[in-house]
Amino acid sequence: MNGFGVFTNQLCDALDLCNLGDSEQAVERCLQGSGKRLLGNRRVFGIIVILTLCLWIWLNLHFILKTTKTKTNQQITQQLSRLEAELQQFVKYNSELLESLRFYEKQFHQLLKENVIQKESYDKDVFLNSLNENEFNSIEKDAAIGVLVIACSRTSVKRNLDQLLRYRPSAKQFPIIVSQDCGHEPTTKIIQSYGNNLTLIQQPDLSDIPLKGKKKKFKGYYKIARHYGWALKQMFHDFHFDTIIVVEDDLDISPDFFEYFLALLPVLKADSTLWCVSAWNDNGKEWLIANDPELLYRTDFFPGLGWMMRKNLWSELETKWPDSFWDDWFRQPAQRKDRACIRPEVSRTKTFGKIGVSRGMFYDKHLKFFKLNDKFVQFTKKDLSYLLKDNYDLEFIKRVYGSVPCSLFDLIWNKLDHTDSVRITYNTMNEFKKMAKALGLMNDFKSGVPRAGYRGIVSFVFKGRRVYLAPPADWKAYNSSWS
Repeated sequence: MNGFGVFTNQLCDALDLCNLGDSEQAVERCLQGSGKRLLGNRRVFGIIVILTLCLWIWLNLHFILKTTKTKTNQQITQQLSRLEAELQQFVKYNSELLESLRFYEKQFHQLLKENVIQKESYDKDVFLNSLNENEFNSIEKDAAIGVLVIACSRTSVKRNLDQLLRYRPSAKQFPIIVSQDCGHEPTTKIIQSYGNNLTLIQQPDLSDIPLKGKKKKFKGYYKIARHYGWALKQMFHDFHFDTIIVVEDDLDISPDFFEYFLALLPVLKADSTLWCVSAWNDNGKEWLIANDPELLYRTDFFPGLGWMMRKNLWSELETKWPDSFWDDWFRQPAQRKDRACIRPEVSRTKTFGKIGVSRGMFYDKHLKFFKLNDKFVQFTKKDLSYLLKDNYDLEFIKRVYGSVPCSLFDLIWNKLDHTDSVRITYNTMNEFKKMAKALGLMNDFKSGVPRAGYRGIVSFVFKGRRVYLAPPADWKAYNSSWS
């Protein structure tokens, strides 16, 4: 009705404007002219509506873009603030390192002044280590390193012994001592079949270990600790070795197994902040490592599974050897004393023993996927002094905290527009566990130390990229309650 009324009023106005009388021709002519004006008004109205809609759309878009830009600016500001805080922490840490270096340099020159150290006996490039380069790089070719094989009732020990004998460069330099527990006769016969190629010793105390309550189910771990304690004592006291390599009877070894340990013995001797050399990378799955068998690291986590130790360490630990779980005891702060081990990027050992006291706890989920190195690296011809703490720490920290920070989400979903190394920061134990699990890493702690960690940093490869899962740059020490 409203539309009809408007039209009628417009028609009457048109007739009045025409003022041409009552003739039909006049009315017709007038109506034709008025119709054109009415049509023109409609077009104008349509144009106005369209322009109004366009203005409304533009205003909304402008508001949305402005809001988005504000949010983006806020995000950038937050990221810059975080980066600034991390840089400040890094600068602070570098300042502390520099202060320490100046202190050691002052001490060193004081020793020179007092003639405690002869000036001509050191290389200025490595003066912090108080080592002559020729002395450091020299390999003690005549020093015997005992190889202790821990055996029990696995007849598959033959697989391990065959490899040790195949890759051993010298029987004199690497005498093999097999220590057998359990009194398992079929295993004993296999070991004896190797004749003079090795020496068999047998743990004499096969008595039962009385345990009560929940401890009963861990009896196997008590027997292993008893066996290890006895065997280590034999190696250092009866056979008089200064250095030994310990392997279990269920390990495959790499072709350069002996070369690896021989080359790293001078490093172990030279650096009091080291207490072992291990052939094992706890995150050594093939897709988590670089295809670079020359890469070596320091680690605060005792890896085991093929490792080298010296007599001075045994003298320290012998009187307090534990009744069970010797390896976890090894990792406690009271034994570790902030010391580290050397580990490889690509493991030099790999376990083939699914059956044992741990009942394959990690085998199906982790261990069977580990890569064993198959390339021979001539480590004895390489300069390994970079692994000494004073050389290693500054370079490692600079590399880690100089890498590009990123989120777990961006790494996993490949949202990065570069191929550089990246760093993911964790602040709590639960954060680390969740991140490590998402990345396929071992996510447990022992006395606060993550597997393969050094200064809380775990280095690995993800989709071909080097990644550092790291605490903040001002990290000071491990929290032993993280376990």
